[in-house]
Amino acid sequence: MRWFWIDRFLEFESGRRATAIKNVALAEPHLHDHFPGNPVMPNALVTEGLAQTGGLLVGETTGFEARVVLAKISKIQFHFLARPGDTLTYRAEIVDTHADGSLVTATSHVGDRLQAEAEIFFANLSGRHGTQPLFRPAEFLTTLRIMRLYDVGVAADGSRLRPPARLVEAENALNGT
Repeated sequence: MRWFWIDRFLEFESGRRATAIKNVALAEPHLHDHFPGNPVMPNALVTEGLAQTGGLLVGETTGFEARVVLAKISKIQFHFLARPGDTLTYRAEIVDTHADGSLVTATSHVGDRLQAEAEIFFANLSGRHGTQPLFRPAEFLTTLRIMRLYDVGVAADGSRLRPPARLVEAENALNGT
């Protein structure tokens, strides 16, 4: 994940739900081309923000061991366009999960207004389609920390969510600690 469409998490309940925000800024270069003189956040990038929120929620259930990828968007509806100055609040909830993947419902709000709603299926590719990791562990952990996942995350038992040991070990190796 090189493009980040989440600024930070506000809430993260392992295996259940997550809330994240994305501040839409006029400084983002893609807004100037979409559309000249009338900048709006492309719906495809809102979709990506919803998918990143849901995908990280699903991936965390296995300590980010499973190779989780977006497989299908079975439903998505946009109610209005997001504009510079808006804060998108993404909410994702795991509806169903099994060995092959997970179904997530996700919404985007601007304030109290429903901006978008989606049903997204994430496939678990573990054991299939190669074994190459999707992310570099140390860099991935840095991204999760920047997004404040471990500042707000709670485990299923209500305890504070901790980074997986393999990610911490990779971070320590990279930092020489």
